[in-house]
Amino acid sequence: MKLNWGTGIVLAFIGFIAFILYFVINMITNEKYNHDLVTEDYYKAELEYQNDIDKETNSKSLSQSITYKKTDEGLVVYFPEDLQPEKIEGKLFLYRPSNKQLDFETTLSLSKSHLLIPDNRLVDGRWNIKIDWQYNGKSYLFKEDLIY
Repeated sequence: MKLNWGTGIVLAFIGFIAFILYFVINMITNEKYNHDLVTEDYYKAELEYQNDIDKETNSKSLSQSITYKKTDEGLVVYFPEDLQPEKIEGKLFLYRPSNKQLDFETTLSLSKSHLLIPDNRLVDGRWNIKIDWQYNGKSYLFKEDLIY
């Protein structure tokens, strides 16, 4: 059988399509590749986005911003020292982009101007920290990526 150039092009297209389909089916069916959204309530979170912008604007108006530091005990989050820690309420959420089983949320209950997140709760690597907090009825938001 003689192979002309038209048949060769058709066979090349069929081979390419089979190659792409193999990888698509492999990505969809393999449990190793988990295709989760960042949040389950994505559209609800999108509607509340303007509130987050307002909270971040409030945070920028503070005399000091929230800071953090890695220590031997864990991650220490420092709140502005000119605020009374007992009046700070809210939640701290740590999101691990590579493994959602490591994500956790904690309620803020401060007696000092800092919060310690123990080292055993955090693994080395990239984290997204989000602190949604209130002080004297005013809402604030701190979001940042960190490498632990």
